[in-house]
Amino acid sequence: MAEVEVVFGFWAFVLVATLLALAGSEATVRYLEERSFTEPLFVFVIMVIAASRPILQGVLTLVRTMARLMPLPAPQAVYFLCLFVVPLLGSFITEPAAMTLAAIMLRDAYFSSRLSARLQYVTLGVLFVNVSIGGTLTHFAAPPVLMVAAKWQWDTAFMIMHFGWKAAAAVIVNAAVATWFFRNELAAKAQLEIKNGKGQVPPVVTAVHLFFLIDVVVFAHHPVVFMGLFLFFLGFTEAYKRHQDRLFLREGLMVAFFLAGLVTLGGLQQWWLQATLSSVNSTALYYIATALTAVTDNAALTYLGSLVQGVTPEFKYALVAGAVTGGGLTVIANAPNPAGFSILKGYFHDDSISPLYLFLAAVPPTGVAIFAFQWL
Repeated sequence: MAEVEVVFGFWAFVLVATLLALAGSEATVRYLEERSFTEPLFVFVIMVIAASRPILQGVLTLVRTMARLMPLPAPQAVYFLCLFVVPLLGSFITEPAAMTLAAIMLRDAYFSSRLSARLQYVTLGVLFVNVSIGGTLTHFAAPPVLMVAAKWQWDTAFMIMHFGWKAAAAVIVNAAVATWFFRNELAAKAQLEIKNGKGQVPPVVTAVHLFFLIDVVVFAHHPVVFMGLFLFFLGFTEAYKRHQDRLFLREGLMVAFFLAGLVTLGGLQQWWLQATLSSVNSTALYYIATALTAVTDNAALTYLGSLVQGVTPEFKYALVAGAVTGGGLTVIANAPNPAGFSILKGYFHDDSISPLYLFLAAVPPTGVAIFAFQWL
């Protein structure tokens, strides 16, 4: 019960038990079947695959190659790229995968070296914000965009033109500022090695893992398909154990439990969210969406907003831009956040992350995102 990921799942259980007592089994089952649990299942699968050693080594190789080309010492360059390039990769490999990869790389290279609390919280705040906005270069990677892209006929070209370039500008500024402010501590404490101790993975094994990762992304809206692929993936990892570390099954299941609880509870929030979103102008809506995202999942927010009829293009932009802007302010604001939280929380004091300190650390990079989406 001390795990943050348990909270929404536990209260979802209380809700279901209450529905059973008050409305009966038929109404309760009907309510649950009307909810979509595709996103929790997808986050679980993509988190496990993305956290596998072959994928992690491949991304680390890419980051190291890019770091050598930068006019910065390796500790600062790798840190900068973890907060800049990897979140933007979330537009292609999905935000949960990008969050998982970035969190593991930051954990092994920096958090395992007893960083100061200030650097820990700033890193987590920037990571959460950058992943939330960094998935907006395409129409299929960020959960809040996924919820509306098909209905509003948004494609990748539209996303790059209206969201992507602004998000990339904010991401690079946030990463650069954090790197510059903590450059001395990063240089003193960096450990730029993945902690696996089993040597390099053969390219063919990495290629197979990439095949599974890409196919799961392609079939992200079809749980029957990507869960079947996941079973094949588990069989492959079992057959070639010598090229694997422990799979993130427990961590992935905890995050999925968190998100499934949020979906279960979120189905009853439409009565106040829709009324709030439909009665304001686009500028006010942007800031309301940013604030509401901190207390409710941004994908749920955009989904409910998409139910409002007769909305303008300005309404659509403000809703989605606000939803992704506020996605780093709390753990529950963006679906991938619990993945990063789960991976990094053991390195904070008392193995816990303060919601207040996380919020305060995320405010400056959120301000940069506000400037990008409202003024650029």
